[in-house]
Amino acid sequence: MTESPRPPITRVAVLVPTYNERENLPAAVRGVRTAVPTADVVVLDDASPDGTGQVADELAAADPQVHVLHRAGKEGLGAAYLDGFRWALERGYDAVVEMDADGSHRPEHLPSLLAAAADADAVIGSRWVPGGKVVNWPLHRKALSVGGNLYVKVLLGMPINDATAGFRVYRADALRVMGLDDVASQGYCFQTDLTWRAVRAGLRVVEVPITFVEREVGASKMSRDIMTESLRRITGWGVRHRARQARELARRPERWHEL
Repeated sequence: MTESPRPPITRVAVLVPTYNERENLPAAVRGVRTAVPTADVVVLDDASPDGTGQVADELAAADPQVHVLHRAGKEGLGAAYLDGFRWALERGYDAVVEMDADGSHRPEHLPSLLAAAADADAVIGSRWVPGGKVVNWPLHRKALSVGGNLYVKVLLGMPINDATAGFRVYRADALRVMGLDDVASQGYCFQTDLTWRAVRAGLRVVEVPITFVEREVGASKMSRDIMTESLRRITGWGVRHRARQARELARRPERWHEL
């Protein structure tokens, strides 16, 4: 998976999960279709009570490159993306994009993310690398994100600055080797989970700077439950990872300097 050159990416599915995003969705779809006209947009709607699903159907009726997956209810970000991955893989797409509908992920960044995927297995649109930035976030939100990513980086030993980022590209072949059948993460922890799986699988993960803009319409999906899930799962992964390292080093004293 890590050898070059990689196959060209010709068919791209941009997955856009939605829950009560009827006001934001048309602009998001229009932005994607303008930025990457050859890409298909796949709306993953969790039975939004505000009628987002109907708006998505109207967009699909007007544009054959827009598709809609109607899900039974609100089951979490992770479950929505996993359904989208399966849909795209079954239809032979070369790469999938994860992208929010709320305007925080700017469609104009898509060409640079897809260009980076020419020589990578996964590409993360990163807020916390040189050139990346966040707009309209209060200081405590920035501190939470930076601190959370530092915690992930140190605990799991991943060379990734923004493992929690939700704007990213995966090659189809990468998804197939990442072991997605047992993914249980639901909220924003899902992004860290997939990053960790990609790194452990030996895939090439690169970060491309983006400008993240806080939503202007609608309510954030972040909650205390989501943060608790993330902290619990990441801590568990980190403890097990460090325990495995300790066992391996105990069997090989010549590597104790790595502790």
